[in-house]
Amino acid sequence: MVLSTYGARGSVEPMAGLAVALREVGAEVRVCAPPDEEFAERLAEAGLAVVPTGRPVRPLVTTVAPGSAGLAQRVADLMAAQFETVAAAAEGGDVLVATGPLPVTAGARSVAERLGIRYAHASHQPVVLPSPYRRPPARRGRPLPEEVTDNRVLWDLDARIADEMFGEMLNAQRAAAGLPPVSRVRDYAFTERPFLASDPVLDPWRPTGLDVVQTGAWILPDERPLPAELLEFLDAGAPPVYVGFGSTPMGGAPDIARVAVEAIRARGRRALLARGWADLGPVDDRDDCFVVGEVNHQALFRRVAVVVHHGSGGTTTAATRAGAPQVVVPQGADQPYWAGRVSDLGIGVAHEGPRPSVESLSVALETALAPETLARATAVAGTVRPDGATVAAKLLLDIVG
Repeated sequence: MVLSTYGARGSVEPMAGLAVALREVGAEVRVCAPPDEEFAERLAEAGLAVVPTGRPVRPLVTTVAPGSAGLAQRVADLMAAQFETVAAAAEGGDVLVATGPLPVTAGARSVAERLGIRYAHASHQPVVLPSPYRRPPARRGRPLPEEVTDNRVLWDLDARIADEMFGEMLNAQRAAAGLPPVSRVRDYAFTERPFLASDPVLDPWRPTGLDVVQTGAWILPDERPLPAELLEFLDAGAPPVYVGFGSTPMGGAPDIARVAVEAIRARGRRALLARGWADLGPVDDRDDCFVVGEVNHQALFRRVAVVVHHGSGGTTTAATRAGAPQVVVPQGADQPYWAGRVSDLGIGVAHEGPRPSVESLSVALETALAPETLARATAVAGTVRPDGATVAAKLLLDIVG
């Protein structure tokens, strides 16, 4: 089987989790993923065969703004990589599973169609899947009209916008590959039976016209030990408050490290900063703050008092599994959704707005540090299913066999 993914860690690591699960049930698997060094190292640690695909993600995430003149070319490059690199990797395969932006998944399904193999679409969060229960997310540079409140109308508009943005480009690639044109690019990419790789407690999918297969989150097991210096810091006092924003640059909150550390100190707690793509660093030389790089979240989150984060599906799931109370500071995309779920479940706080102040973050931490929040987080942790990747792997084997 061939897995194609393009995006930040939240897109790459779940597909790595699926790849490991497929290997454990006896399938041969190859992963096509972006060539960023940090992803390559993580996949190599899992013993996965990786085909570097497309350009590195980090420069795209940190430099492309809405309306950027280079955006169209980068989209074209993403799609071309499916027709070239992924197509070559999928030769002789039996199933192609794809996740990522629409140019990636529409291109991947076209590749599967040309090769005559099965195709499955995977989403690691629900907000992009058409549903009458929520508005579609706005596409880059194409805001949806605020005055329209009928979600069905908005999803139909989203499909037309997707065609305008990607239809001509996709059909040009398909024509070059000897394939007929398609319309409704979004629905073509998603198929009528997409996989939803999210936990049903954290993300209860409400039935729609799509035959969504919710498997549970695809979790890559992490056995890496925590670094010795980090363990020394953790053992030196009460559990610290973790602050990390993963692959979100946090350009809208450039002083976030200072704000976070001051808010944490105001609560009498120590701070643990994860450098991430926001490049968080120490704000002074006091010994109540420690900075880490890439680290095993599955082990670390069991050792912290609160996880302050951006609200990606992966970090939200990891913190929830660990039973750690959360403060979610969403920046965009699906992050407000996960922030809302954390709040609704009573396992943490959804910060209002993307730019916290010392005061607003301190208030959020007060709630997150309350005994009742910890009790609720501990209870919910036991309900998160750990086997989503295995469930999906077995379903994919059934498709083949």
